[in-house]
Amino acid sequence: MKPRAVYDCMVFLQGAGRPAGPARACFRLVDEDRVTLCLSTAILAEVRDVLTRPKTLRKFPLLSPEWVATFVQNAESKAVVLTDVPKVFTLERDPKDEPYLHLAFAVGAQYLVSRDKDLLDLMSDTSFRQRYPDLTILDPAAFLQAIASLEQPSAAAGPAPEPSPEGTRAQEPNP
Repeated sequence: MKPRAVYDCMVFLQGAGRPAGPARACFRLVDEDRVTLCLSTAILAEVRDVLTRPKTLRKFPLLSPEWVATFVQNAESKAVVLTDVPKVFTLERDPKDEPYLHLAFAVGAQYLVSRDKDLLDLMSDTSFRQRYPDLTILDPAAFLQAIASLEQPSAAAGPAPEPSPEGTRAQEPNP
C-alpha cells in the first residue's frame, strides 16, 4: 500500500514556487502515484489563500493566480480529500498547525511533511511519539529519503532515515 502523507501550506508554496526544490519533488511523488496525498477542504482553502496573496506573488515570481489554481487543482484531483476532520489534538505552541495534525490522524497518514519547527519538534516529544507512534513528521528532503528507502528491496531491514539538518535541532542533554 502506498504511504499516505499530509503536506502543509509551506510545502505547497515551495512546491508551486520553486520547480527545482525538494517540495516540488514531493508533489512529483504524488504525480507518479508513489504517495497518496491527503487534504481537507479547510487546508485547501488555506493553501489557495496563502498562495494567491499579493505579498506571496511578489516573493515568488513564478507564481501567478492561474498557475496556483492549476497546481492546487492538480494536487486536489490526485488526493484523498476530507470535508469533516475531527479535532483530536491541541498544539498549544501553534494552534494554526492543528488542522494538519488532525488530518494526518483522521486519514492514518504515515507522514506529515513540513518545515514548521513547531511540527518537527513533536518528533522529539516522548508523549506525542507514544500517543501517535505511526506518524512521522519530516521536512521535504527527509521525506524524499524516507520514500526512497521504502522503495528499496532491503528497506524493511534498515533504520529510518535521519531528518535533514534543516529539520532538526540540537538535542538538549538529559539531566
